[in-house]
Amino acid sequence: MRSINTLMSRKILGFIFVFIIILVSYQCAQRGNPTGGPKDITAPELTRAEPPNMTTNFKGQKIRLYFNELVKLKDIQKQLIISPPLKNSPVLSPIGNANKYVEITIKDTLAPNTTYTLNFGQGIVDNNEENPKSFFTYVFSTGDYIDSLELKGVVKDAFNKKPDDFISVMLYKIDTSYTDSTIYKRPPNYITNTLDSAIIFKLNNLKEGKYALFGVKDAANNNLFDQKTDKIAFVKDTINLPTDSIYLLTLFKEIPDYSVAVPTMEASNKISFGYYGEGSDISINTLTEIPDTVKTIITKERDKDTLNFWFTPYEMDSLIFTLTNEKLKVRDTFKVKSRKVAFDSLKISMSQNGTIEFDKPINLLSNTPLIRFDSTKIKLMDKDSIEIAVNVKLDSLRNLLNFDFKIDPDQNYRMELIPGAVTDFFETTNDSVAFSFKTKSLADYGNLTLNLNGNSIVYPIIVQLTNEKGELQREIYATEPQVYTFDNLNPGKYQARVIFDLNGNGKWDTGNLLKKIQPEKISYYPALIELRANWEKIETFNLID
Repeated sequence: MRSINTLMSRKILGFIFVFIIILVSYQCAQRGNPTGGPKDITAPELTRAEPPNMTTNFKGQKIRLYFNELVKLKDIQKQLIISPPLKNSPVLSPIGNANKYVEITIKDTLAPNTTYTLNFGQGIVDNNEENPKSFFTYVFSTGDYIDSLELKGVVKDAFNKKPDDFISVMLYKIDTSYTDSTIYKRPPNYITNTLDSAIIFKLNNLKEGKYALFGVKDAANNNLFDQKTDKIAFVKDTINLPTDSIYLLTLFKEIPDYSVAVPTMEASNKISFGYYGEGSDISINTLTEIPDTVKTIITKERDKDTLNFWFTPYEMDSLIFTLTNEKLKVRDTFKVKSRKVAFDSLKISMSQNGTIEFDKPINLLSNTPLIRFDSTKIKLMDKDSIEIAVNVKLDSLRNLLNFDFKIDPDQNYRMELIPGAVTDFFETTNDSVAFSFKTKSLADYGNLTLNLNGNSIVYPIIVQLTNEKGELQREIYATEPQVYTFDNLNPGKYQARVIFDLNGNGKWDTGNLLKKIQPEKISYYPALIELRANWEKIETFNLID
């Protein structure tokens, strides 16, 4: 009996064992995502360097950095900052492959008795998770010692709330070869970069001496300042090293020096003259004799630095022009050859379409020069088809018609121009055209009041509201203390800022490097101001010196 029971027990255990084996095998066969271990968040570690970091009397051309795991180079051309700058970029390897070392081959002849710093920024990362060896620095000297002085500071933007990324901070030694134009001609003695993660900068391993300090948004990445493309910042005073001072660099875009682009024949009746810099005193004259039957007029484009020379078309091979800047006493001569291009004919549009804003002008825009209008052929009606009185004015300088009328909330408008309402320089008149637009209810808007608080506010000032992108929405100019109320604002988020208009010309003025002029100061409200429909909001703006 026992043997039978024992046999049965063994069979049952056998079945259970087989069932477990099948179950385990089935589970193993299931497809799934392996959980793995914890994610690697550890940066690669340097195990040794050849020659060692902080080497003096450096004579070689190659450096090898060994790490405890496979590493690769990421965005190294932007991340690696070498100070003092080298004329030729070093060769780095391996590029595109992972290895346990990084090799740097120097192609320049190194300066004697000089400390060099190689800051890799975020450019060395591990192969799997791309954890960076953040701001790893390798230092060597071609002399008997390592220079040890440092300089600290902060970068800000003169106009924008947030400064750009990758600002080069440059330090030039003031010696017999240094002039105010050196930054345009040769790289600095020392350089660092804010990269894409900081506004604070630090220059290390510096020599004792007198220096000039600059910040440059270096578009060409050539360690020089190009006025046409780069932003610039400078410290007016001489930097004396060693120092414990912390320096502020305020970046601004200069108004470029005056120059004229090569003119182009944009249409058979228009030649365009683009220019840089101050162009308010430019005059255009033709040296080529033009028939008396040909009429000409000059206009400025509304949104860019371009003058347009309009003329009634006629048969010609070329025209010779002189452009004279009366203020600067500069004259340029250009020859423009005729080419087959279309005639630029009258096209009109409205400055606002659809839903219009109370505070913005209602203008009729034209692509050709307007010379007159007939107000009897212009009608403005509301939603009840009642005609509304409107004052029409021709602005020849900006080439537009301004419609001045009382704009009511929650209203629909229709503007009708019958043929002959406007006439352009070429005696072309408009066809029959109508524009429809409307306003929202006052309850669809919000109102914002700003109270300025500060012990030493210097007037005049300009209080501005921008959207989140920094685009100007409203402004109030003030010559004395007041409450700043902005009514009928669209719901959204706004930035508030105050411009200190030191010269009283009603606008923000940028700086000038060679004239040692810093840009006018701007203070930003620290946070975005959210405004909703039918809100009345009051904010206190504390201005800090």
